[in-house]
Amino acid sequence: MNKKLTLALAALTLSAATASAQTIKVTKDYDVQITGSLQTDFLVPQEDNKIGTEHYKEKVLNNTYAEVHALSKYVDAGVRLEYLDHPLPGFEKDFKGWGVPFYYIKGKMKNAELTLGNFYEQFGSGFILRTYEERSLGIDNSLLGGRIMVRPFKGVQAKAVVGTQRRYWDTQSLIAGADLELSVSEWSQKMQQSGTNLTLGASWVVNHQHQKEDIYADATHKLRFVENTNAFDVRANFQKGGFSVLGEYAQKTEDPTVAKPEKNRYIYRKGYVTMLSTSYSQRGMSILLQAKRSDNMNFRSRRTESGTAGFINHLPAFAMQQTYALAALYPYATQTDGEWAYQAELGYKFNRKTFLGGKYGTSVKLNFSHIRAIEKNLHNGGTEGTDGYGSPFWKSGKKYYQDINVQIEKKLTKDFKLNLMYMNQYYNKTVVEGDGGMIHSDIFVAEGKYRFNKKITLRGEAQYLSTKDDQGDWWFGLLELSVLPNFMFTISDQYNGAEHYYTSTGSIDEKKGTHAEHYINGSVTFTHGAHRLQVGYGKTRAGYNCSGGVCRFVPASKGVTVSYNYNF
Repeated sequence: MNKKLTLALAALTLSAATASAQTIKVTKDYDVQITGSLQTDFLVPQEDNKIGTEHYKEKVLNNTYAEVHALSKYVDAGVRLEYLDHPLPGFEKDFKGWGVPFYYIKGKMKNAELTLGNFYEQFGSGFILRTYEERSLGIDNSLLGGRIMVRPFKGVQAKAVVGTQRRYWDTQSLIAGADLELSVSEWSQKMQQSGTNLTLGASWVVNHQHQKEDIYADATHKLRFVENTNAFDVRANFQKGGFSVLGEYAQKTEDPTVAKPEKNRYIYRKGYVTMLSTSYSQRGMSILLQAKRSDNMNFRSRRTESGTAGFINHLPAFAMQQTYALAALYPYATQTDGEWAYQAELGYKFNRKTFLGGKYGTSVKLNFSHIRAIEKNLHNGGTEGTDGYGSPFWKSGKKYYQDINVQIEKKLTKDFKLNLMYMNQYYNKTVVEGDGGMIHSDIFVAEGKYRFNKKITLRGEAQYLSTKDDQGDWWFGLLELSVLPNFMFTISDQYNGAEHYYTSTGSIDEKKGTHAEHYINGSVTFTHGAHRLQVGYGKTRAGYNCSGGVCRFVPASKGVTVSYNYNF
């Protein structure tokens, strides 16, 4: 895209983002709705050698995203401007720059859609294809090309996609795929009358990439890379009343990759993943049971890719997604080279005016997650150019992660609500982060919310993480005062008595030992209609930011932060 066109689109996007949402009447029966958003985050950085902040030449760091969409009955179109010329900490240097990396036009009919440009897509649970945007993780793996969806018959939906995958400001590889989904229950009146649903699905994806044969398995042999890696997925989802069960299996062909060289360096083993998930819910009770086994399912658009870039597929982590700061201090990242993962969850609400329910009722949730390595029997030493290893299906290896947590939600009075949580966690830091051994911790959380009146509410958190491993114990406290309809005032402190010193790259500086450190943050948030402005100051520790089993390292930072969001 040339520079003049980029500037024109940027001006269009920014001008649209400053206007209110509106509907344009083209004809008597045809309207065009204009929607969009603006998100901009600033950091005025300060150096702090104790926590290991980086040295920045820029006085202000900023990530800005502005997008506008025109929606109508038959045609949609949209464009997004991204400005990251001086990106925030934690965004790879490849993010540096600005432009319009996302634009599309979509034609819609009663039973068909055609999209040209950038788009996101997911087949099934995402085992062989999931493209999405997650700005907090620096992920945008959209496809640039075409997508078609048709519903030729009742209960039948077919999709086909083709395009190159986004990698920061460029695209790489050619990806194509198709998906077929059958809603069997739509063909049976008896199933509909009994509230029974059965959905069957099948998917195929191919990744085409070309690379010269310049990787040597030894002094005399070069590796011959496959240009086309195919992946297949089949699934079935059954639901009746409050009961549901989902079974899914996916497989990919030979796909030698350099990712995680200590575990899978250019081996030619096929990849597999299978999952069984069942749940049951009725009024006041819910049960979830899940099991998943994955083996060599690192599926990327470029075989030399690492980090969070270039993923074609997604393997969800079977571990509860935590929102409390210390419960999320050691987050688990899915190990794409292989794992056995189990998760069980039980939720129950004790009714009001019972012994355990009390005056307002009591909610209890128990969650258990357990993840282990798969057993591997190396073939030919597991070296590059071979099939690497064999793996008996039912056998597992060392523990990667485990947590047991109990949460209790209790409304004590008309104006006061209390949440309590206890979590026992095992976290293999060596597996997830590369070093650190097994960390066993006990985490205690108490959260209270008191409503003074219809406008003023005070929320507080007290958290404690106890462990003899890694950096020892952590404490966290937070107070949040909401003054409706416009203001929120927040102050928090995360404290460790044996915090490491860090280098500018985020690694621990062993020579300096440890010190006591408070990570204090304060902010004021103003909300008015679709506008949200937050101004804050404080320190953020180095660590991993995770979502859905995908994690990325975020370096320590300190300074003034300003965030503005607007949706129209």
